[in-house]
Amino acid sequence: MPTVLITGGCGFIGSNFIRSLLKSDLEISIINYDLLTYAGNLGNLTDVANDSRYRFVRGDITDRAAVRTIVGTGVVGIINFAAESHVDRSIHDSGPFVRTNVVGTQVLLDTAREFSIPRFLQVSTDEVYGSLGPTGLFTETTPLAPNSPYAATKTAADLLVRSYVHTFGLPAMITRCSNNYGPYQFPEKMLPLFITNLLQNQPVPVYGDGLQIRDWIHVQDHSAAIEKVWRLGRDGEIYNIGGHNERTNLNLTYTLLEILDKPRSLVRYVKDRPGHDRRYAIDSTKIEKELGWQPEIPFEKGLRDTIRWYMENREWVANVRSGEYLKYYERQYG
Repeated sequence: MPTVLITGGCGFIGSNFIRSLLKSDLEISIINYDLLTYAGNLGNLTDVANDSRYRFVRGDITDRAAVRTIVGTGVVGIINFAAESHVDRSIHDSGPFVRTNVVGTQVLLDTAREFSIPRFLQVSTDEVYGSLGPTGLFTETTPLAPNSPYAATKTAADLLVRSYVHTFGLPAMITRCSNNYGPYQFPEKMLPLFITNLLQNQPVPVYGDGLQIRDWIHVQDHSAAIEKVWRLGRDGEIYNIGGHNERTNLNLTYTLLEILDKPRSLVRYVKDRPGHDRRYAIDSTKIEKELGWQPEIPFEKGLRDTIRWYMENREWVANVRSGEYLKYYERQYG
């Protein structure tokens, strides 16, 4: 049974992808390699923890010896989700972002090359392109212009992947996706933060004038796109993934208020984030035409399903917000 190494599989997107891949391919096994930082939660995968095709290993992608040990067990591919990803945290301290996103990716690439791994997929972000004006879309050939320390480190990682393809012939690909939403997202991100706050009748912080525009995609659609690229994508190629759902942050906030029947008085305008990009929007034509992928979950349905998930999983939310899961890791792993 072929084994795929998924790094960062206890995070929001990684855990959803693992669940999706185990369901779609009964002939594959997965090693989930995750350091279990604050954003990595074993509780995201309790439903597959006892699956014989799934194995969790705690580890750091910057630990070259540990990565070599795992890859040397005979994995047939690496999909790298592991990343520090919260922009606000990168503004406060970019060090962990450089270490994980850049050095960690380098270690994975070196190891993939050493063991002649036939498939390497780097999961990236549309933030590497910077900010769009009021019109136009990001394509795979849009110049890279990152505007936050987080985006800069993801850009550096992408360029490392590109260089290993060109210099060493490494069979690698890159995906760049727009804003994800869905279950198991850590509640420091906008949507889960706003949903969980509103469920407790707490205010929601809107940056600046709230007119920043993002393109939203359900994490299940993103997972399906990643699997398409993993199986059918061409070596050395970049594939943009978008949901065709542009919304201003303020419009999205008002939509949440309406669905949850909450007053607009709960909106709190706060000082804008330094260097806050104004607009992101993805052109997914390449993946749609070449690989036959399309987003399938309508935004309104996906949003309502996401709200319902947070309403039905308040214990998960409370565990994450209290940090109890981190105390368990300390006891379990030291």
